[in-house]
Amino acid sequence: MDHPSSSIITQVSRDEEANAALQEKGTPTRAASTSKKPRNRGIFHSLFCCLCHEENDQVPVNNNAPLLVEENGTVTKVPAKPLLAQVKSKDAGKICVVIDLDETLVHSSFKPVNNADFIIPVEIDGTVHQVYVLKRPHVDEFLKRMGELFECVLFTASLAKYADPVSDLLDKWGAFRSRLFRESCVFHRGNYVKDLSRLGRDLNKVIIVDNSPASYIFHPDNALITFQQLLSYSSLFTWVLWT
Repeated sequence: MDHPSSSIITQVSRDEEANAALQEKGTPTRAASTSKKPRNRGIFHSLFCCLCHEENDQVPVNNNAPLLVEENGTVTKVPAKPLLAQVKSKDAGKICVVIDLDETLVHSSFKPVNNADFIIPVEIDGTVHQVYVLKRPHVDEFLKRMGELFECVLFTASLAKYADPVSDLLDKWGAFRSRLFRESCVFHRGNYVKDLSRLGRDLNKVIIVDNSPASYIFHPDNALITFQQLLSYSSLFTWVLWT
């Protein structure tokens, strides 16, 4: 049974990633091929998962991002101001690398984990819940090196009340010049999408590293990691460490 508090964290299951990738290609998934309504995953699912596809609702790949759609269904007609401040002098000319948090740098769970690297208390509806966080292997060396080479931006569909304290403990070197959370995402057809065109950076110099294809469906050409490459994801860490 799903935990009642998982709407804070964006964690995507392998099955949901596969369905998202198939939907981008126009391939029917099991959810789309049946008339049975999906079971209610509760608040826990919305905390951990940004892939909340409507049945038979194919998500298009579109490099021209649509108008910003809020969670209540309203459309923002006035162009939003850039999500990032002007580039600092020390980062002038550098590539901007947008890095996801959950299932990219860490794995988090509400179930107790003996070897958790961090335990984050999160207050939800008046109750404090413990979130157990595990770092990916070599993530410390990865972030340190990335901060030296690029303008790094944390961009997560999780809520700040969880992601901010995790980032405080994770990023000891100040690799992240900025942090963006769920409110900076575009809620598009049931997904929290990271619209890179809203960053205020030249898209020709922006790369996104994310485990979920649905997160970068507006700009797939900017994605360094695809779903098919996910199994060999550790190669990215190796490349950075030896560059």
